[in-house]
Amino acid sequence: MKALVLEEKGRLSLRDYEVEETLGPRDVRIQLKVVGVCGSDVHYYTHGAIGPFVVRDPMILGHEAAGVVTEVGSEVTEFKPGDRVCMEPGIPDPAGRATRLGSYNLDPAVRFWATPPIHGVLRPSVVHPADFTFKLPDTVSFEAAAMVEPLAVGVYAAMKARVKPGDLGVVIGAGPIGLVTVLAALAAGCARVIVSDVDDVKLEIARKLGPVTPVNVKTRSLAEAVLAETEGWGADVVFECSGNERAAADVFDPLAPGGVVVYVGIPLSPIAYDVAKAQIKEARVEHVFRYAHVFPRCVAMLASGAIDVSPLITRTFPFEESVEAFDFAASAPSGQVKVQIKMPD
Repeated sequence: MKALVLEEKGRLSLRDYEVEETLGPRDVRIQLKVVGVCGSDVHYYTHGAIGPFVVRDPMILGHEAAGVVTEVGSEVTEFKPGDRVCMEPGIPDPAGRATRLGSYNLDPAVRFWATPPIHGVLRPSVVHPADFTFKLPDTVSFEAAAMVEPLAVGVYAAMKARVKPGDLGVVIGAGPIGLVTVLAALAAGCARVIVSDVDDVKLEIARKLGPVTPVNVKTRSLAEAVLAETEGWGADVVFECSGNERAAADVFDPLAPGGVVVYVGIPLSPIAYDVAKAQIKEARVEHVFRYAHVFPRCVAMLASGAIDVSPLITRTFPFEESVEAFDFAASAPSGQVKVQIKMPD
């Protein structure tokens, strides 16, 4: 079957690539319909590694996906061929300690699509556990469903923050994860969200998502903007979604006393952490690694209209142009948020 294969750092090919996948009793086979291009996919393409995960052999990319069930295992009763679904890409070890404690996203043995050496889903079909597959209502498009995976990060971050109705939130970074965090924070109860970035086009997209105030930190200090909006008090919640070392080091400046910081973006190198600033405000600090137990919530919010991800999908490529799609995403053009690839029928 034809797949988008990362041959090595900096070299992609769209070619025939055989993946042997046996349908187990609790598995489903899914025809892929839409696959999103994630920043991690692009990073593997441009750098060949993320931390300890190094591409040593050819690997199929893609992990944000939606499709149609074409076959079910002998013990699967909740799905049938023709069901529209999205899929959680991380499969933990059910016997692992982290999984048994409920934190399956922290299982060291998790098998995550397009994380070496596990193949991703930029290919015609995939076999996946039914327990990590989620049925879509007819009101949720494949394009929106392929956004559930990044949206899950934002929803999980809002849950970790324990957002309260009426909170003022700050989101640092208006990339895909930052903007889904804006949506999640508003849906969780934030009365307003202040978003910072250096890209005016992305900030304009953020502004249209609801009661959102954009701040371009090239021309204005985020802390000054937040303090001006809050009579000098600060934000109840700060979500650091940029992964930028300098931005991550300044998270306590716009925070209100007793507020919470949630680190969402993963910096590529260690950051400065001002313990004194955090202590003076008795800041609560949370960290997010992927997500757990949130896919059904995301599907439900998309289905009800509580969250609309369509403004974040800014470019779509056909599968035949997958290499071009990755080159486009890697060039980081201004105003582009989420690139998706439409799979063949």
